[in-house]
Amino acid sequence: MRELSPILAFFKVVADYLMDFSLSPFILSLKLAAITTFFLLFLGLLLSYLIHFKSGLLQPFFKALVSLPLVLPPSVLGYYLLVALNPNGLIGRISDQLFGLRLVFSFPGLVIGSIIFSLPFMVNPLVSAIENLPKNFEEAAYTLGKSKWTTFFKVLLPNVKPALIIGVVMTFAHTIGEFGVILMIGGNIPDETRVASIAIYNEVELLNYDNADLYAIILLSFSFVVLSFIYFYQQKWRTDTF
Repeated sequence: MRELSPILAFFKVVADYLMDFSLSPFILSLKLAAITTFFLLFLGLLLSYLIHFKSGLLQPFFKALVSLPLVLPPSVLGYYLLVALNPNGLIGRISDQLFGLRLVFSFPGLVIGSIIFSLPFMVNPLVSAIENLPKNFEEAAYTLGKSKWTTFFKVLLPNVKPALIIGVVMTFAHTIGEFGVILMIGGNIPDETRVASIAIYNEVELLNYDNADLYAIILLSFSFVVLSFIYFYQQKWRTDTF
């Protein structure tokens, strides 16, 4: 029993340390990331098709519009979303009148904000990969009488599968780490809008640095694993291709 005492003491310290630690923010973050990635998968494919085939001379404009969240400060994007989604804004008023759904300081609002904020992480890898494919892929499909829609889904998309996978993973990971936009439109409501990144901010405000450290370490580890997966996958794909 004396040999087990240090082990029992260790687990007791860990249990006491985790007593005030809640997994709810991580569960909410995973839920938000999963829903956002699901919607952006379909939206990203549609926008990639439109940018590649339908944008014409306006293609640089549409690319810039999609990439805007990459360079726009999150507080600026969050502010405009807050204006648009609040009950007096256009989108917020329509949502409230038609569906009785309040978008600001609610989980549905977080989903809308996350879709807009993470949009370039899904679209840009796809568009870039499609543009780098040999032109004879499309020309051969057109020679065989295939439509642009069929060419996109049956010829181009299968050849950029690594970019699609990377886009999905990056979208999921980026949504997990969102902070500024979520804080602006969602606030800090437990079990509703307090995701993991907001939980760190909340713990620091309460001077609970131990909990903040734990939240931060988990997010740091998750980010490292995701980036490692992406780079290993890219390396494997290049090796298998060439």
